[in-house]
Amino acid sequence: MQFTLWSLRATLCLLVLPLAASCSSGSAQNPPAPASSSAGAPAGSPDCQYVQSGSPAKPVKPPKSTVVRKSGSVTFVLKTTEGDVAITMNRAKAPCTVNSFESLVEQRYFDATRCHRLTDSGIFVLQCGDPTGTGSGGPGYTFADETTGKESYRAGVVAMANGGPGTNGSQFFLVWDDSTSLDATPNYTIFGQLDATSRENVAKMAREGQDGSNPAGGGKPNNPAEIISVTTKV
Repeated sequence: MQFTLWSLRATLCLLVLPLAASCSSGSAQNPPAPASSSAGAPAGSPDCQYVQSGSPAKPVKPPKSTVVRKSGSVTFVLKTTEGDVAITMNRAKAPCTVNSFESLVEQRYFDATRCHRLTDSGIFVLQCGDPTGTGSGGPGYTFADETTGKESYRAGVVAMANGGPGTNGSQFFLVWDDSTSLDATPNYTIFGQLDATSRENVAKMAREGQDGSNPAGGGKPNNPAEIISVTTKV
């Protein structure tokens, strides 16, 4: 059976588990799109906008919104219970998303957290980034999507989970096997790529299965699936 996002929206808004606050409200506030950095923009205008939304699951400050790097790449290494998971991010493709992730890493937001949802039918993703482990936690701010409409969720992609347009926070998902059934609704910002070894380490966690606890599909991984720490690869 092929799962589609919109057919399951009535149960938990999106197949890829969104922030529960967005689901409960029914109409999430959409933050403005990132401001242009053109020469005509007022001095000091933001490159990215991070809009306050609820309370952070762990004490963190929002990222900087000006002088955001928009070129080059950076690799973050998630030290997990099944080995290292390296995510290489392209700043040019998703500068505001990478900027947010980098800020959260620097504040140790992801350290000692468990990936809370595994989906292993229809789409094949491990969802992480919520310190509460419930799927409802976030960093206390949201920001706009950085999508083109041509996203493809192939094996190895890393993308943001959300509860609707402009509701990105801290939750993200690791695609450990082909999930291009999501391509029909490319609503999730792709901001990173796993190498082959990292993808296999995620697949190891996935092969232990999940408890079926999520009514929209999937559940908590049977593997501890813990992110012990996150570092920047030099």
